[in-house]
Amino acid sequence: MSLPDLAVEALASLDALEADGLSAFTGSGSPAEVEAARVEFLGMKQGRVKTAQERLKALEPSAKRAYGQRFNAVKGSLESAHDAAKARLDRPTLAIADGFDVTRPGTRPKLGHRHPLTQTTDELIDLFGRFGFTVARGPEVEDVHHNFDALNIPPVHPARDPLDNFYLSEGTMLRSQTSTVQIRVMESQPPPIRVIAIGRVYRPDTVDATHSFMFHQIEGLMVDKGVTMADLKTVLRLFARSYLGEDVKIRFRPSFFPFTEPSVEVDMLWHGGDRWVEMGGAGMVDPNVFRAVGYDPDEVTGFAFGLGIERLCMRRHGIDDIRLLYQNEGRFLGQF
Repeated sequence: MSLPDLAVEALASLDALEADGLSAFTGSGSPAEVEAARVEFLGMKQGRVKTAQERLKALEPSAKRAYGQRFNAVKGSLESAHDAAKARLDRPTLAIADGFDVTRPGTRPKLGHRHPLTQTTDELIDLFGRFGFTVARGPEVEDVHHNFDALNIPPVHPARDPLDNFYLSEGTMLRSQTSTVQIRVMESQPPPIRVIAIGRVYRPDTVDATHSFMFHQIEGLMVDKGVTMADLKTVLRLFARSYLGEDVKIRFRPSFFPFTEPSVEVDMLWHGGDRWVEMGGAGMVDPNVFRAVGYDPDEVTGFAFGLGIERLCMRRHGIDDIRLLYQNEGRFLGQF
């Protein structure tokens, strides 16, 4: 066989090598098959590409250039085919039947966060915890005794009017105040007591910018020997400055609540405001409430206060409509 014939045969062998390799890689149906094809064609020791490279040494100088150029092209073609087959089998199977390519980049989901009322509640629990108050909870479906009788609210009191409460069956109701938890705490343990009660309360108010038939309260109770109105005012002033800032001003106005005596309304003014805003009620626990739970009012005294969580949240964040807190509107909630 003449040298030109040997060169032609060598080039033909490269064509056959490329065809066999491309067929092997494109026909691979699993990572194991791709690896087997890689070893057969691109293996460093006994791969067919390695053997073809060794053949270059036996060719005459006049044939080496053409063979070398063709060899480099074949080697590059097979390496690309290997990479493509490996990438193809490393990807998840396409959901072609559904018309959806699961390998496409997804849409990053929007992460949620705590509701502003939940944030406010958690901050209040942490703040009063630093004052030594623990958290107490009670049922939202309450009996009339704990909601009214034990709190020194007689049957003829207007607060018990059916139009102002959600009465249920068999002497139960949706609680209208978290003061019911104070009664349950005092019934279950002796003084000293320092607790806050947090939760939902229900009153059939007409829904508007400042009212809702359901809202949240935080109720505080401290009972011990020698507790005075000065202690109550100190706790509320410390709370207001810690939660709302040093520039907040507080005033206490005489008022009346059946379960405290004396009683006060707590107003707040801050951030350069020109109008006092009522934040809740407070006072010294009425002796009749102590007697209802078996405490001796001659031995212990105590104070109680109740604040609206929605109102605190709204004043802190400049919210002017309570309904925004319940509408679950993403653009509004995303600000907090």
